[in-house]
Amino acid sequence: MNTQAPKIRWQVFPDAAALAEQAAALILEAAREAIAARGVFHLVLAGGETPKQAYDRLREVGADWPKWQIYFGDERCVSPKAPERNDRMARRAWLDHVEIPAKNIHPIPAEQGPDQGAQRYAEFIAGVPEFDLVLLGLGEDGHTASLFPGRKQGLGKGDPDAVAVRAAPKPPPERVTLSAARLSRARRVLYLVGGHAKRDAVMVWRALADIPPVHITPTLGIDVYVDRAAWPEA
Repeated sequence: MNTQAPKIRWQVFPDAAALAEQAAALILEAAREAIAARGVFHLVLAGGETPKQAYDRLREVGADWPKWQIYFGDERCVSPKAPERNDRMARRAWLDHVEIPAKNIHPIPAEQGPDQGAQRYAEFIAGVPEFDLVLLGLGEDGHTASLFPGRKQGLGKGDPDAVAVRAAPKPPPERVTLSAARLSRARRVLYLVGGHAKRDAVMVWRALADIPPVHITPTLGIDVYVDRAAWPEA
């Protein structure tokens, strides 16, 4: 993992629709490159409304879907059928509408509880080398995945690939998240950030304050797509 501060490429879009269109285009580009080079595309999905808008667009396009492998950056410890689940949102918005085989979709078994869910997912993704693309969001408080400000859990270089989260400051309190070290092992990382409520978090991040995103350090740097509403200088 790169130990230096990663290069961050900020790109501001006029609105959420333009951001979602370009995000979908980047995902498809990354998939084509990965499949051409290695025959498979390893993609980590994020929860949240801004990523969902990109997923809505992906359901309308064609791709070499059987060569996509889908993972998740974090999950809430609730029933697999609960609407709060990140994997359920992604399925309803996109995955259930395209020809990605069910065996290629790898949800976090967070319904088993934070400890067992984290252990099982860490064991599973140990067989995956670098992810080709990791999608992430940014919370109003500066969290990403289920890595929260003010906590060291999941931010250490030696942390396991997946970690249990308890007493999360946002409900539900129990979650499973990929660690910053595992999220950093990716060819590309793309943040999708939208809405006026995210403006303060973007400002804090740009100031390089010690919030979780600064601990995610892929070698080739990070792309951040921000809509105008979330951009502090708008």
